[in-house]
Formats: sequence, structure tokens, C-alpha cells
Amino acid sequence: MAKGGFRGGSYGGGGGMNMNMIKQAQKMQQDMLKMQAEMEEKEYEATAGGGVVSAKVSGKKEVVSITIDPEAVDPDDVEMLQDMIVAAVNEALRKAESSMAESMSKITGSLGGLGGLGF
Repeated sequence: MAKGGFRGGSYGGGGGMNMNMIKQAQKMQQDMLKMQAEMEEKEYEATAGGGVVSAKVSGKKEVVSITIDPEAVDPDDVEMLQDMIVAAVNEALRKAESSMAESMSKITGSLGGLGGLGF
């Protein structure tokens, strides 16, 4: 076997991704990174108990704030307040996740088969 590895020419033959596909994949990756940074800056809010409990989360999926209307505070029913807080936080997180998935599909959907490459 001859030294140098590849026989008969330069790399770039059939079977691999062509340059256009590579450029598309790189652009998609850049678009995804930009979109991710933008999404992390957004905030998502949800309420529970008819609006007496409000939770706000960031795109980083961190709780930013919780607001509780004083009328929701019943010392004899703390469990209800706890349930409303959990419901509001979970709904705000669902909104964030849904928004991110929708934005991601807009980027990956445009390239058809490349969406499964993990970009």
C-alpha cells in the first residue's frame, strides 16, 4: 500500500455531503444558536386560580417571579395556594418549551432530512 492514505486523488468524492449541504448545515447551526440566545432572553407568564397566582419563567427555564394576590392567601387552606403556585409555574414552563420547539421547527423544518442530524 502506498503512503499517503487516499489513492488516486484528492478528498471530496461521492458519498459525502457536498459543499452546499455543509453550508446549509452551518447556517442552520448559526441560526439555532442565535434563536436559542434570543429565547433565553424571553419571559413566559401563566396564571392559576383565576389570575390570583402568577408565575413568570425565563427561556432558561428559571423562575423569574411569582405574584400572589392577597385574596389567595387563606391560612386555613395553604395547600390550595401551593397547588396554584405549582400549576402556574408548570404552565409557564410549558409555554416556554412550546415556544422554543416551535422556533426550532421553523429552522430545522426548512432543510427536510437534515433536521435529524442533531443541529
